Amino acid sequence: MTPKKIEEMFERFKKANPDPRSELQFNSPYELLVAVMLSAQATDISVNKATEKLYPVANTPESIIALGVEGLKSYVKTINLYPTKSKNIIRMSEILLEKHDGDVPADREALEALPGVGRKTANVVLNTAFNQMTMAVDTHIFRVSNRTGLAPGKNVLEVEKGLVKVIPPKYMMNAHHWLLLHGRYVCKAKNFQCENCLINDLCGYPDKTTAAR
Repeated sequence: MTPKKIEEMFERFKKANPDPRSELQFNSPYELLVAVMLSAQATDISVNKATEKLYPVANTPESIIALGVEGLKSYVKTINLYPTKSKNIIRMSEILLEKHDGDVPADREALEALPGVGRKTANVVLNTAFNQMTMAVDTHIFRVSNRTGLAPGKNVLEVEKGLVKVIPPKYMMNAHHWLLLHGRYVCKAKNFQCENCLINDLCGYPDKTTAAR
């Protein structure tokens, strides 16, 4: 995709959705971190259903630790991989208290040192909670980047580096949300909706018409 097309692509995203937001529900960096950890291989809807019951009871490292692993499991048992996620969230909370005075660090290295926190999770937290121009690549963004020709890559790190290189800085703060939402609702893995796509004419995918049927 040419720089001119990329500029037009993000200008359209901006015009259609000037202030995109994460669909995860949270009121603090800690709540966001927990929600993103829970969202791995799970839908935002399923995470929100769990946290709307969890957060009124426990939404700080201290209160989550007080629940214990078994107590936390009872709130998140509807989410994929909840036993492992519960253990990681408890240990993550303990480390926040031990090393960071209970605060979520606004630093990639410190975030990735936490149990259950990989590069994608760190990027989401840095961008959404701390307004850093990072690019978290999930399955939706990986698909959109490759399918459209925006930033093709064989793995998520290649795509992330490609996106950071080609997306104009003025769009980077919101680019993650625009691409994710586009992949979630329009450029889906199956039954993708090319006829409703606002960047259809910019997209380099060769089989748009037939594939959309």
